Amino acid sequence: MREEAATLLHWYDRHARAMPWRIGPEARRAGTRPDPYHVWMSEIMLQQTTVAAVRDYFVAFVSRWPKVSALAAAEDADVMAAWAGLGYYARARNLLKCARVVASDHDGNFPDTEEGLRALPGIGPYTAAAVAAIAFDRQATVLDGNVERVMARRHAVEAPLPGSKETLRALAQALTPADRPGDYAQAVMDLGATICSPRNPACGSCPWVHGCAGREAGIATELPRKTPKKAKPTRLGIAYLAQRADGAFLLEQRPAKGLLGGMLGLPGSAWAEGEAPAHPPCAADWREVGEIRHTFTHFHLRLTVAVASVPQTCAPDAGTFHPEVAPDDLPTVFRKAFILGRSAFERA
Repeated sequence: MREEAATLLHWYDRHARAMPWRIGPEARRAGTRPDPYHVWMSEIMLQQTTVAAVRDYFVAFVSRWPKVSALAAAEDADVMAAWAGLGYYARARNLLKCARVVASDHDGNFPDTEEGLRALPGIGPYTAAAVAAIAFDRQATVLDGNVERVMARRHAVEAPLPGSKETLRALAQALTPADRPGDYAQAVMDLGATICSPRNPACGSCPWVHGCAGREAGIATELPRKTPKKAKPTRLGIAYLAQRADGAFLLEQRPAKGLLGGMLGLPGSAWAEGEAPAHPPCAADWREVGEIRHTFTHFHLRLTVAVASVPQTCAPDAGTFHPEVAPDDLPTVFRKAFILGRSAFERA
């Protein structure tokens, strides 16, 4: 094993973060193996999401669906509702697709190689490498944002991302040991998350402080450099919240494909950069009560919220009335709109 990897693993043995999906280094040395289902679940949830945001969702999911076969048998609507608030909802749809393939085609067992994992729905190069390394101790090179930052600083790679990604991957691969590759993968990610952080890195506590070319050149905090992103466009739309005389609210299930696919939401217009035609779900005395704002990966959204009290006999063009609505069952953008609209009814 290279000295650098041994040094990092020694640091990890003392400073590994405790996470509900992780088997710590001491337990691994005692022979406890990670559950591939837990590793896969956590890696899907952690895509573009913080550890703090994922913890409770992970615990709730594996408590409700303790095996991949149980998740595979779950109703789509139940999984989407349990995912509400975590964002990037295509991950939830891919979660179900993957679980069903593992259950039906692999007898409930995840493949133990990167190649086999890559063949599953919703698993790309990063996730395949992470699961192969962490769950099966394969010598796979894991490259997430934390690892990219560590490699760019350690080797003073000044070429900006995303163009430098393959250079950083090659540098990471050269350091990945054959011994304890699962622990090493988690160690280098922990290093980036806790020590080699984007701002104010704690270089004095870093096990790799010696030989860090970025620090020696005085440019560590500038790395990795990134190609400037194009400004996100702003889209506009309107969301309608109707309340029936018995207190039930009108919600609709969005189409399975597309943004927030399969999730519950409020009826409304399309989201467009110009004003889109608005068609209320039923005839009523609609009144605008304010605007909510939300940012997706590729655009900003400004959503006008309109509310109306409707009679018990209301027959909407779309959606159904729900006697009890928990805001947490809605994706964040519609949760914001629902809370704003509901408060308008309460004030009236």
